Amino acid sequence: MRNTFLVFFICLFCLVACSTQNTIAPPYNGNRLIIGIIGNPPEIRENNIKFHKISFKELEDSRLLSSFDAVMIMKEHLSEAAESKYAKVYKQASIPFFFVQSTKAFLPFTEEDLSYEDTPELDAWSYAAGYRRTPEGIDNSWSFGLYDDKVTKENIWDVYSRIFTVIETESKKYGRF
Repeated sequence: MRNTFLVFFICLFCLVACSTQNTIAPPYNGNRLIIGIIGNPPEIRENNIKFHKISFKELEDSRLLSSFDAVMIMKEHLSEAAESKYAKVYKQASIPFFFVQSTKAFLPFTEEDLSYEDTPELDAWSYAAGYRRTPEGIDNSWSFGLYDDKVTKENIWDVYSRIFTVIETESKKYGRF
């Protein structure tokens, strides 16, 4: 009887321990965010996010950039975003930048001598990379992977919700809220 109870308990423990837990983040419900975007705005589940389309020329306007909480650059524009003339913009801006579907982290965007094409894949499991140089001159970076490394609408929504949370945290930390 004791062995039966022990086997039952071990089986129950294994079932509980091995069950998959949903770790997808809930929708972002913090402060309203205004995000500059190069490319088409993504489909998201939040209602408190406003995307404002900008061009690369506008990316160089520090006054315009200061009106945003962050800037996102979508996949089809990553090669141009890595041009050396923009490295200074990313390093001097007071906001974070997010490079959507970059598997090369933030390096080709902040290092003037690296092109996007010539930079090796650094984070093959990443869906987006983020970068911000703090007012103290410290480089902060983020990598956002997909849940279970699967491309689904829900997993992509999860990435954006986590990005929005980072944007709000950074904004609070440096006095935007």
